[in-house]
Amino acid sequence: MRLFVTRRWPADVEQALAANHLVTLNEPDLKLDRLALVRAMLTADILCPTVSDTIDRELIATPGATVKLIANYGAGVDHIDLDAARAANILVSNTPDVLTDATAELAVLLILMASRRAGEGERELRAGLWAGWRPTHLLGQGVTGKLLGLIGFGRIGRATAARARALGMRIAYHAPHRAAAAVEREYDAAFVGSLDELATQADVISLHCRGGHETRHLVDARLLARMKPSAILVNTARGTVVNERDLAAALASGRIAAAGLDVFEREPTVDPALLALDNVVLLPHLGSATLDTRIAMGMRVFANIEQFVATGEVLDRVS
Repeated sequence: MRLFVTRRWPADVEQALAANHLVTLNEPDLKLDRLALVRAMLTADILCPTVSDTIDRELIATPGATVKLIANYGAGVDHIDLDAARAANILVSNTPDVLTDATAELAVLLILMASRRAGEGERELRAGLWAGWRPTHLLGQGVTGKLLGLIGFGRIGRATAARARALGMRIAYHAPHRAAAAVEREYDAAFVGSLDELATQADVISLHCRGGHETRHLVDARLLARMKPSAILVNTARGTVVNERDLAAALASGRIAAAGLDVFEREPTVDPALLALDNVVLLPHLGSATLDTRIAMGMRVFANIEQFVATGEVLDRVS
């Protein structure tokens, strides 16, 4: 098969792909422009994009396109027009499961960093402004006994809940569908039927829902106004879930205490209003960024491709 890989992957994965297929790599590892993606649609049997690529209706409908499978490197697929792919008889696969632990770890990292003002402290120290220990310096919040409100309770939400429980946090969640009673018992998690109610109750809100138009700006000025002044918002899901302008205003005014963000509305651009604030931790989309995880993601793409070559189907078909 002719594969087009839009960004560089770990060397072990690229070697595995090249051993079985004709692989075109993006050697400079820079974000591809529209023309390069069109050329890929015209020359490849399988397109291997990432979240930084926009695979929209017009691209999928490129006249003369030869792509039969879009094998996405990542779990989220809101950057791919699934309806258009279905209409064009193109399969779409993703990489569930393998990035769950890494992303949950990062969610907890952001909870702790935002709670304990760790980003502020490091910036102060590196700038040579630390004047030494004193009893009232950079006082943050502890998380023991606090209520973690999860918006979304899939694989990553549950893995985050497990880690937060180990820190002594209580767990509540809101999701479109309530989890089975056995799952709620396993994570000692309470279902909250209203998003507004969860926002009112939680000390920390952590986002674990899908991206796309259905969740766009789910967190806006109205929802932020329902949160406690001491509350913290964490986002490791998709940047579009949060209205960044509204969040920046809430942080600047003290409407909420802090935030931790790993994803942004217009990546790699970050709203300047957020960059100017001390009470928000900003990370460059590191959710799955461990070597083991990124290799596992690539090998999952490889497994989907091999299944497609052998059977015309994939292991992780996105419906």
